[in-house]
Amino acid sequence: MIRLLAAVLAALLLAGCSATQEAVATGGEFQFVAPGGQTTIFYDPPESRGTVGGISGESLLREAATVGLDDYPGQVVVLNIWGSWCGPCREEMPGLQYVHDNSEAVVLGLDVRDSRADALDFVRNRGITFESIFDPPGRALAALSGYPRNVVPSTIVFDKQHRVAAVFLTAVRVPELMPLVQRLQAEP
Repeated sequence: MIRLLAAVLAALLLAGCSATQEAVATGGEFQFVAPGGQTTIFYDPPESRGTVGGISGESLLREAATVGLDDYPGQVVVLNIWGSWCGPCREEMPGLQYVHDNSEAVVLGLDVRDSRADALDFVRNRGITFESIFDPPGRALAALSGYPRNVVPSTIVFDKQHRVAAVFLTAVRVPELMPLVQRLQAEP
């Protein structure tokens, strides 16, 4: 009986911690929250979306250059967090390249915990042409308040105003990503 009571109490406490539907902090800045432990989260209506600043870093493809979210004003941006050592990342890359090539959205990679040589081999071997931030220490990820740094792959989709519109804490597939990108492109 005591175990049952303890389990019920623990469940109620956990539910209380995760029951919030708010995923954006006041003031319009993005604050990551996964209500109920969700792995796919959509932030709607658009007015509820928060912005993120400071997602930039060293370019993987262009030595001595930087690249970041601000390089794509007025565009939907699909930010994919990946590593060459990540099996699901290998599977989702062709789909991300497809979205980059066949929509008006920009795909921007964020490579974590890699050597430059490994990361470059990864993109070359897969024919990836979209830009990536080379971020082994995870500095660019720090701009995402509360975002879990150890979830790789994961994808954050920004609307044209660079507000967070969706988060995928799993490998993302073209059938779920393309309709979202098209909907965001149609927004004013």
